[in-house]
Amino acid sequence: MLKTAYKDDAMGKTQVFEWFSRFKNGEMSIDDKPRSGHPSTARTHENVEKIREIIKEDRRRTIEEIVELSGVMWSSVQRILTEDLGMKRVAAKFVPRLLTAEQKQGRVEACCALKEESRNDQNFFSKIITGDETWCYAYDPESKQQSSQWKTSSSPRPKKARQVKSNMKTMLICFFDVRGVVHSEFVPQGQTVNQAFYLEVLKRLRNSLRRKRPDLWQSGDWFFHHDNAPAHTALSVRQFLTKNGMTPVPHPPYSPDLAPCHFFLFPRMKRDMKGKRFADVAEVKEKTMEALSSISKDEFRQCFEKWNKRLDKCISVSGEYFEGD
Repeated sequence: MLKTAYKDDAMGKTQVFEWFSRFKNGEMSIDDKPRSGHPSTARTHENVEKIREIIKEDRRRTIEEIVELSGVMWSSVQRILTEDLGMKRVAAKFVPRLLTAEQKQGRVEACCALKEESRNDQNFFSKIITGDETWCYAYDPESKQQSSQWKTSSSPRPKKARQVKSNMKTMLICFFDVRGVVHSEFVPQGQTVNQAFYLEVLKRLRNSLRRKRPDLWQSGDWFFHHDNAPAHTALSVRQFLTKNGMTPVPHPPYSPDLAPCHFFLFPRMKRDMKGKRFADVAEVKEKTMEALSSISKDEFRQCFEKWNKRLDKCISVSGEYFEGD
């Protein structure tokens, strides 16, 4: 009858029989019966505050160390940390640099400047050509995500040996915009990317721009973006940019999370190459170009949309490094 009337909200059959037996025997109280033992006194307000102060002094302390310093039992310390203080232990995140207050402010100012440009010109990001250099390896170990695989509860956990990047490598320089790659080339073996070599690269970039983006070349209404590597910020390079009307887009130091090459192009390009072995530098170059050409126009467009969102994130966290997209 209870099941018919209350459906899933009704008590189970076993519970109904148990309560019926109690009431039949004259036990009309519905309160819990007293249990043996004494109430826990470890999770008091004083102990919670004591452990909070211990953690504030050194957040790397283990539960065993906190037990020794506080005199509270291990299980109680663990529950105070997780339930009362709402904490969990996490590994430190690697970041390019521990930023100073001035560097964080510089990141915010650069982001605000780009946001202001985009508000004044809705097509601003479609006029930017950005680029950088990266190493391409004959063997680059696959990522943790790539090596993951499905398993049942009874099957053993997959294993893999620790691998390192190969010594055989070549450096790629690539520039792209919202429509795709504008110019790419490999640095000759033994050549250092200094200001003299980078100037020659910029000249070849301009030739590629004239052929592949004639609309931007003729209008001159485009912007140039690269990071703050020494070769990029040399006086001769800055003079070349000014002389040839290549208006630079501001980029704050130590900010790969705000550089499209680093948060999109290079990870996307190398995704198809990780975990594969190539015989020589010539094959590395061939596979790199294949990976570049496999990136769709839609992905390039989405990259610049993500860039715009990353600017907002950087501003919202006051210049700190931020997580994900």
